[in-house]
Amino acid sequence: MSGEDAPAQQQNAVDQKQETKPAEEPKNESPKTESAPAAAADTAATPAAAAEKVPEEETFSYRALVLTGYGGYDKVKLQVKKGKPTLKAGEVLVRVKACGLNFADLMARQGLYDRLPSPPVTPGMECAGVVEAVGEEVTDRKVGDKVMVLNRFGLWQEVVVAPANHTFLIPEGMSFEQAAALPVNYITAYMMLFDFGNLRPNQSVLVHAAAGGVGIAATQLCKTVTDVTVFGTASASKHETISEGGVTHPIDYRTKDYVEEVRKISPKGLDIILDPLGGSDTHKAYNLLKPMGKLITYGAANMLAGQKKNLIAVAKNWYHQFSIHTLSLIQGNKSVCGFHLGYLDGETELITQAMNAILDLYKEGKIKPRIDSTWHFEQVGDAMRKMQERNNIGKVILTTEPMPEEEKKEEPKKEDKKEEKKKDDKKKDDKKKDDAKKEEKKDDKKKEEAKKEEKKEEEKKEEVKKEEK
Repeated sequence: MSGEDAPAQQQNAVDQKQETKPAEEPKNESPKTESAPAAAADTAATPAAAAEKVPEEETFSYRALVLTGYGGYDKVKLQVKKGKPTLKAGEVLVRVKACGLNFADLMARQGLYDRLPSPPVTPGMECAGVVEAVGEEVTDRKVGDKVMVLNRFGLWQEVVVAPANHTFLIPEGMSFEQAAALPVNYITAYMMLFDFGNLRPNQSVLVHAAAGGVGIAATQLCKTVTDVTVFGTASASKHETISEGGVTHPIDYRTKDYVEEVRKISPKGLDIILDPLGGSDTHKAYNLLKPMGKLITYGAANMLAGQKKNLIAVAKNWYHQFSIHTLSLIQGNKSVCGFHLGYLDGETELITQAMNAILDLYKEGKIKPRIDSTWHFEQVGDAMRKMQERNNIGKVILTTEPMPEEEKKEEPKKEDKKEEKKKDDKKKDDKKKDDAKKEEKKDDKKKEEAKKEEKKEEEKKEEVKKEEK
């Protein structure tokens, strides 16, 4: 019997008892004077029982994040939904503790992710929590099980209903935050590297955004294979962390040309390249492949420029979209693959196989999700901003735990203030450098003009001397 069905069945038992009493009383030959109080008690019990049932269904509520329209961070709002979700056969009801934030969620907010229905809609593709009820035909899950959930959307809320085969048991010792960080990033990285990439010992891999969720997952999975060389792009401030995590050659994509840096170390190119960027970077990736190399493209992050849809960035990405003739593939001995977890939601067996392999690696201590930061639902805008501005190292997590009132009233944290100050100082420094360069150019120009004038004067003097002679 499921926890969901228990109240209803108990109520049915009370109703049956009330219906059978009038038939039983004559057999017991109870005096009418004694049956009246009993009948009155039954009559009083009926509304009470109904009163207990109605409020439970009508007053049941839970908080959910809702995308109300396309645009900036403020378009995702915290709302309260009423009514207890109903369970169908094969489904489970989960009380959510933590949710994962993914790049696809940022694109969905701007209307650039076609696997999310039109607003208003609750985003969220992964979460972790506790099973509170199971539907009919569910045999491998029970009330009280700690599970992680993978779904196409709809998981950024306190209570979710999902097919039981979209859930996975959380291993002993794994926190809800770690569990919420696992499904999307690690399944994506695993299937790209091993199903498409056929990663083997002594190969080389380029991981873009190596400090992000997929980047860290891919790096850890690469290190489960002997002598794999990992090239990882990330801003300079993240190099120490990603190097400790297994990146062999960190590259600062903001100040250096990653293609040139890779060629310096590996002139022949690379065996596998994971491309979440799209546009012109996909062309660069293809040209960086060795013979028999594999390019696996799985995103278009270059489309994101600012918190609202940037039509110029979108158009530029499409204009530079990679395309190739099959004859070129044959002559180059290269392969190009495309991966999108959102379109594999019907391939339950494939996903389950990948997740089982990932959980085995976790239990062996070979992989472990890295949590960058945890945010309350009320702070979803700040969480999205941190990820979109590439300030995270690891997974950004949303917690369903309500934000304490004192925290809501608090001023921005010192760390946040320091971070803002660093940004402002950097902008000022950059402006000073730009101004200094401009001044240098002006000085150089003045010097050149002065030299020209000197040269003209000398030429005039020479002419005068010639005339005098």
